[in-house]
Amino acid sequence: MAIDVHQLHPLEVKVLLSFSPGTPLTHTILQEKLGFNIGQSNQAFSWLLAKGLVEEHERATRTYYELTPLGEEYAERGTPEARILSLLEEEGPLPLPEIASRLDLEQKEVGTAFGQMKKDGLLAMDEEKRVVIADPSATGRIEGVRNLIRKAKEKGGSLSEEELSDEERTLVQTISRKRGAGSEPFKLVEREQVSYVLTREAADVAQELAKAGFTGEELGAVTPEMLKTGAWKAKRFRPYNIQIPPKRLLIGRTNAYCDYLAWVKDKMVALGFEEFDGPLVETEFWNSDALFMPQFHSARDIHDVYYIEEPQYAKEIPEPYLSRVAATHEHGWETGSRGWEYTFDRTFTRRLILRSQGTVLSAKQLTKAKVPGKYFGIVRCFRHDQVDATHLSDFYQTEGIVLGEEVNLRNLLGLLKMFAEEVAGATEVKYVPGYFPFTEPSVEVHIKHPVLGWFELGGSGIFRPEVTKPLGIEVPVLAWGLGIDRMALMHLGLNDLRDLFTYDIEAARLRRRI
Repeated sequence: MAIDVHQLHPLEVKVLLSFSPGTPLTHTILQEKLGFNIGQSNQAFSWLLAKGLVEEHERATRTYYELTPLGEEYAERGTPEARILSLLEEEGPLPLPEIASRLDLEQKEVGTAFGQMKKDGLLAMDEEKRVVIADPSATGRIEGVRNLIRKAKEKGGSLSEEELSDEERTLVQTISRKRGAGSEPFKLVEREQVSYVLTREAADVAQELAKAGFTGEELGAVTPEMLKTGAWKAKRFRPYNIQIPPKRLLIGRTNAYCDYLAWVKDKMVALGFEEFDGPLVETEFWNSDALFMPQFHSARDIHDVYYIEEPQYAKEIPEPYLSRVAATHEHGWETGSRGWEYTFDRTFTRRLILRSQGTVLSAKQLTKAKVPGKYFGIVRCFRHDQVDATHLSDFYQTEGIVLGEEVNLRNLLGLLKMFAEEVAGATEVKYVPGYFPFTEPSVEVHIKHPVLGWFELGGSGIFRPEVTKPLGIEVPVLAWGLGIDRMALMHLGLNDLRDLFTYDIEAARLRRRI
């Protein structure tokens, strides 16, 4: 196609005049040679591609491991494993709570670190419930992690998978996560690197630019400083096309997702459910402890929570629930369970966080629920997660409980079927066994999206006695927490969760089937 050189942007002009056809070009090269930032590089390649002046040369996906804020902290203070080992070498055998206190670590961190070092054969527990060094030579993993963090710091905080040995690659995969990497020292990042080359037509356009005197330094705007100094007089201005039509004014529209949420609420109320709600900021007690999630067990890592900086702690946890839940964790209380057999931390349980799951409201509702009773909520939750087509860092769950003498798993499966087929609009549904510390049995419901394939809607189950009895409930309780964002994704005919919250109302032409 014929190219009018007067309509080219200065970014395009610089690229065309600076490189010859056949030379591989990447974003990095444009940043180094022309001083572009990443946004300018993307824009230049996009425009030149549309005009046929560059073409794709090579495309490859590369994996990197980047230090997280936690990894930066480990680089300065050492990993919990290394600090615990150093303390034991200096002080001798110590119980887990004292180790946590001496090192100013959460019991959860100490418990997780001890579990790993016990697995490695480095540490053990003696008859007095004290941590002892079992094999001083079994420090390979600690040294390996320390070397990976040091190497990453030396390389600006990022390690390419290609530069790691097989042993290092295996180790870093155990201490990195792709989504929700806040609890690990490394974040796994996959980057697609694309290189381009100028086409033959680009050489002809470059010659026309040179003949016309274009340099890529043409001004698109005059700044107050230029007016003050008169520098604009020595500059050349970009040509303007005054025939371009003005930008169209877009009127407001109702958001289809808000309509969908209102429709779901109406449906649940029509089925006899009462709605519950609560604050965004919760304590560790209601978010996890009341749900029988141990304070330093690997199950706690299911949720990567956001901690509140100020204030850090709630003033108190209501009684008798605090004492009952603490006793249930420690020895089972009156539930018939042995509990988790550790010392419950009553300070940690007051820690303030943004709620990471809607089940926190189900737990609070149990303290005032009627029997029989049916309750639901549409709850905004927060987790540190990698945003993509099926994950968001803040999202909505539809949460609910059903209490009654006769409720059972068959009733729960019926509710899940209703959500999957009627609320989400799925035609292919499957139920698979799951694990949650607070339900037994536990069930996950999955649906098949026509583009994204199978994905999980959420989890459900029957609350364990360790959850219900401390909160004053003696009958079976069905519970579920499903991603209503994902149900809307299916129901509204979308392929990406981010489209539910787009500011572009032209792009958000959601298919309404409510």
